[in-house]
Amino acid sequence: MTADHMFHTPQEAANDPRILIFGRLIGAANRLEYILGRDLESHTGLSHTLFELLLMVGRSGDGGLPVRDIAQGRVLTSGGATRLVQRGVDQGLVARTPSETDARVQLITLTDAGRDLLLRASALHTRNIERHIVDVLGADDAAIFARSLRTLSVNAARALPPMP
Repeated sequence: MTADHMFHTPQEAANDPRILIFGRLIGAANRLEYILGRDLESHTGLSHTLFELLLMVGRSGDGGLPVRDIAQGRVLTSGGATRLVQRGVDQGLVARTPSETDARVQLITLTDAGRDLLLRASALHTRNIERHIVDVLGADDAAIFARSLRTLSVNAARALPPMP
């Protein structure tokens, strides 16, 4: 079937393997985010969205992360990223620091409380990932799945326009 193939029935369209694989990917991601996010919040008080912010900032090292990188990484507008950062600041998890090279740029860094919560939440999150992904797929398939997801993520990131 070519990319410009016209479907003849709703069932044919809905059961196309390409459509099914994407739907299953989104469905699994949504369900896992709900399950793991709920557990994370109930045990640490940290929402999954703020946890993702802490992870991004943690990956950046001690130099901090510009808000625009948070926007692009989380596929948020600059206003959405600013609001997310403000929630982290309000909870004492991250701090804003002016860039030494560009006064217009605010770098986001972890506070001591944010660092400690990130470490505690990550320990819980890795146990849940083991339970709900690695144990379900098996180590070999989980490794293949991780490589495939990285490839898809990198390719999709290249196709994204800059976030406003």
